[in-house]
Amino acid sequence: MDRPNYITPAGYAALRQEYEALFAVERPKLVDTIAWAAGNGDRSENGDYIYGRKRLREIDRRLGWLSKRMKAAKVIDPARQEDRSKVWFGATVTIADEDDSERVLTLVGDDEADAGQGRVGWNAPLVRALRGAAIGDLRRVVLPAGEREYEVIAITYPTE
Repeated sequence: MDRPNYITPAGYAALRQEYEALFAVERPKLVDTIAWAAGNGDRSENGDYIYGRKRLREIDRRLGWLSKRMKAAKVIDPARQEDRSKVWFGATVTIADEDDSERVLTLVGDDEADAGQGRVGWNAPLVRALRGAAIGDLRRVVLPAGEREYEVIAITYPTE
């Protein structure tokens, strides 16, 4: 990877939990089902066997991806951020655009981003523009809808 995979402790725990659930629960059940289906004879028309093998490949692919992401992860606890006057990883930022429309964003790792919940990935264009900004700073960002300018209204970090 060319850049670090920053992630919060909660985000890392979620990746780890998904990995454990797939590896320790779902995969072994599926292997048992495939073994049972294989013992039933003709595999060419055996739906349990065919779809079980397909699902097993999907699980193994997901496990490989999760493993790579966890190895590359650099866990950063936003509550330990020393410079709370600027926008850095883990900050919750209130911004306003030219129309005085306010948005609240929390800057998280790309693997835990969820725009519907206001959690935006660290490498998103908007977040890249906001990095290092202080309250009152204006930042211009090019989005798919066009160029916009945002003012940083407030910056908060979680407490320990």
